[in-house]
Amino acid sequence: MATPAAPLKCPPPMKATSNGVFQGDDPLDYALPLAIVQICLVLVLTRVLAYLLRPLRQPRVVAEIIGGILLGPSALGRNEKYLHTIFPPKSLTVLDTLANFGLLFFLFLVGLELDPKSLRRTGKKALCIAVAGISLPFVLGIGTSFALRATISKGVNQGPFLVFMGVALSITAFPVLARILAELKLLTTDVGRMAMSAAAVNDVAAWILLALAIALSGTTSSPLISLWVLLCGAGFVILCIFIGPPIFKWMARRCSDGEHVDEIYVCATLAAVLAAGFVTDTIGIHALFGAFVLGVLVPKEGPFAGALVEKVEDLVSGLFLPLYFVSSGLKTNVATIQGAQSWGLLVLVIFTSCFGKIVGTIVVSLLCKMPMQEALTLGFLMNTKGLVELIVLNIGKDRGVLNDQTFAIMVLMALFTTFITTPIVISIYKPAKLAVTEYKHRTIERKDTSKQVRMLTCFYSTRNIPTLINLIEVSRGTEKREGLRVYAMHLMELSERSSAILMVHKVKRNGLPFWNKGEVADSNQVVVAFETFEHLSKVSIRPTTAISPMNSMHEDIITSAERKRVAMIILPFHKHQRLDGHFETTRTDLRHVNRRVLQHAPCSVGILVDRGLGGASHVSASNVDFTITILFFGGHDDHEALAYGVRMAEHPGVTLVVVRFVVDPEVAGGSVKIDINQNSSLEAQPEDEVLLSGLKQRISKDGSIKYEERTIKDGAETFEAIKSYNRCNLFLVGRMPEGQVVAALNKKSECPELGPIGNLLISSEFSTTASVLVVQQYRSQLSQDSLSSLEDGESSEGNESN
Repeated sequence: MATPAAPLKCPPPMKATSNGVFQGDDPLDYALPLAIVQICLVLVLTRVLAYLLRPLRQPRVVAEIIGGILLGPSALGRNEKYLHTIFPPKSLTVLDTLANFGLLFFLFLVGLELDPKSLRRTGKKALCIAVAGISLPFVLGIGTSFALRATISKGVNQGPFLVFMGVALSITAFPVLARILAELKLLTTDVGRMAMSAAAVNDVAAWILLALAIALSGTTSSPLISLWVLLCGAGFVILCIFIGPPIFKWMARRCSDGEHVDEIYVCATLAAVLAAGFVTDTIGIHALFGAFVLGVLVPKEGPFAGALVEKVEDLVSGLFLPLYFVSSGLKTNVATIQGAQSWGLLVLVIFTSCFGKIVGTIVVSLLCKMPMQEALTLGFLMNTKGLVELIVLNIGKDRGVLNDQTFAIMVLMALFTTFITTPIVISIYKPAKLAVTEYKHRTIERKDTSKQVRMLTCFYSTRNIPTLINLIEVSRGTEKREGLRVYAMHLMELSERSSAILMVHKVKRNGLPFWNKGEVADSNQVVVAFETFEHLSKVSIRPTTAISPMNSMHEDIITSAERKRVAMIILPFHKHQRLDGHFETTRTDLRHVNRRVLQHAPCSVGILVDRGLGGASHVSASNVDFTITILFFGGHDDHEALAYGVRMAEHPGVTLVVVRFVVDPEVAGGSVKIDINQNSSLEAQPEDEVLLSGLKQRISKDGSIKYEERTIKDGAETFEAIKSYNRCNLFLVGRMPEGQVVAALNKKSECPELGPIGNLLISSEFSTTASVLVVQQYRSQLSQDSLSSLEDGESSEGNESN
């Protein structure tokens, strides 16, 4: 007689914390230490992979999917000891709970990125492209599901399987697509705007279809239950639409720009997210839906949405979200794909997914009369998969709709389609570069001074705005001229944070590259400041925003300058002045931006060292009383500074002092050694004389300009002479002045982008409250001296001190 089998014993639940190794406990047998090890392992691996994939311009989601697969049974998990030590079965509940908790809040952030207003404004073209991009892949997904059911997915419930396959193939990952477009600088192109609009529609449709799939995949076979789930889900959404927005708008109104958002509002919103997740989970359509719906309903204008992102995002996307990819990777076993049949099915799934998305999008785009190149690009962009795809697959796996093999095939399909997007788009889409316009006026110095001057002023923070506005005020010239047009560009970094895409909402209404068009009310205080000034003065100002990674920010500045045909770019210095008068580095990578712009600019460049020109607010035209000092040594850059200064002198509130430095004839050629600039300086001297004689003629008619000549013997005397002018409001100097006087000054300086005189004016030995504008005149080929100073600065910057 056979003995009865011993009953299976469930492992005891894990305790939270251990007593420590000295008490004989293994920390990896306890939930908290094990979770810490798992999180650290995941973070290290995904960040290393993201770094390795950066040259291929891959979004971080690709590294996270690959990291999850590597940690699972497909690679490292083949070692049973590793798998049972780091990811034992009893720890998976805690891991999944943490992962889903992070995912819940991440989906809330994704909802925050979707603006229902922009969905309502979606044009017919984008709507048609979105519908085609969903329907054809959905139909092909259903067709593929029949092939899978006949081979590797026998016995699964047909209805839910069809819908899950259709949804999995028809998804476009909105957050991942936005990240790819931003990094490729395509967000502002026609293709980028179309892709974003279509992907937003696609995202909403995918969530509705997924809700249907989940409702159908319940454990009961009764269609009545599925209907109840759907109706309750719809009722929940309608209830949220009526109750949510008024409450959120009330909260948003209580949070004004520039003020701290009250913690109670943030806590209440996060509690509401959890409550909504509980309700949708109770209904039976997954907790993620409640969080997503609430995110969509939060108003996008004002500081409230930004505060929510700031509080939630780093913890969620940096710490918890990678756990979801591991949770998914532990369910993915690539080894289950064996034999010709399985690999053939993988190829079939990838082909149908790509074919449906790309062909469906291309055909409709061509019918909408888009160029072939743009239609093809749009097709590949819409084929982007990502986190939402994994969510669909994981829910399908948990509900028993997808088996191990099908799940592995679908994960590899999502990885492949996302991986190919960036390289293919880079290779096929070259945005039509506006014919590089050979525009004339690339400098302030010109023969016909009555023509309009165009300037691009850049700033990183609101700290620079009062000085910039006061600088624009004194630059506007007289009413006899055609005037001044200023493009005020707010430079914003596209960071690793996924919700950096929220910044896109700030530039939704803009054209290339984010130039504000039309009279649209905007709560952005930056825009308000410039618009107020525009109404008060006769200067045409176009506020604009550029969103870019810091390492390519200079490209946006240079491209914008070229497109807008500006004569001068004004950049903020990378240091700001502390209360004690010393300079402190704001961000080191800002100096990279400045140097690259100086090297490649299509026009003149000015670097503004801000010491508070006119104080902390805009000085009205009638109250302007500035003294501007030009230190003139000679050379092209000084010519540009002089031309700009003369324009400023036309303002009734400006007194211009031009100080020319000449070498004492007794020591010329003796104690003052002339360096490699000798030839160029000797050639430049007649030009200096012509320019200054014109200035002297002007002085006889214009009492606001004063001209002085200072004869000096050496560098020390030059320094003392300059110090006597420290009571002015603004110094205007050339970056690389030429001539014998400059040769006596020390050329080695901490900030070569300011040149020798600029460095002298910001040194701790020079006491002044005057701001400094260092000017470099545009030349088709910069002098070797100018270029080498910038390159030397790059190599020595590691030694920079505050």
